[in-house]
Amino acid sequence: MSELDLWLLAVGLAMDCFTVSIASGIILKRMEWKPILLLAFFFGLFQAVMPLISWSLFVHVSDLIQQFDHWIAFAMLLYIGISMIREAFTKEEERHFDPRKLVVALTLAVATSIDALAVGISFAFTGYHHLATLIYPLFVIGLVSFLLSLVGAWLGVSFGRSITRKLRPELLGGLILIAIGCKILIQHLYYGL
Repeated sequence: MSELDLWLLAVGLAMDCFTVSIASGIILKRMEWKPILLLAFFFGLFQAVMPLISWSLFVHVSDLIQQFDHWIAFAMLLYIGISMIREAFTKEEERHFDPRKLVVALTLAVATSIDALAVGISFAFTGYHHLATLIYPLFVIGLVSFLLSLVGAWLGVSFGRSITRKLRPELLGGLILIAIGCKILIQHLYYGL
């Protein structure tokens, strides 16, 4: 894999993180560095760790992972998306979806990184036979996801004000998460990606 291919792969994997970070920024409404950095950290960490997990286990469970990863990602994103949409129609003091919460950040990180499992399997088949050869690619994937998550949160905060005047941020965020889940499911079912 060339250097350019690696960076393009990292950007492609980070797009879900970027989109979810925009939605989270819209919900936060201002730059709150602790939850934004935590979310970006988890996104980068999970995007880097998922390929490592599948790379190390591909011989034993590759068929199982490929058969169900898209369903797991879809179900998690659908659940979170529906929860966010439901919260868009509840009173502000009764809302529970909050990107500041650790469990929400972790769930979003896992849900957006499940498709990265397939990357670990492809690494195993494209010449990455030792852990040492994976350190740089995994670092690049994690770094790009981290940085694009920060940019996404900033965009959500910066431009979310104009959006939230016309649309509830939880509704928009929920729809985005459901759309990402559907995209993952359709890609796997119809295109085998």
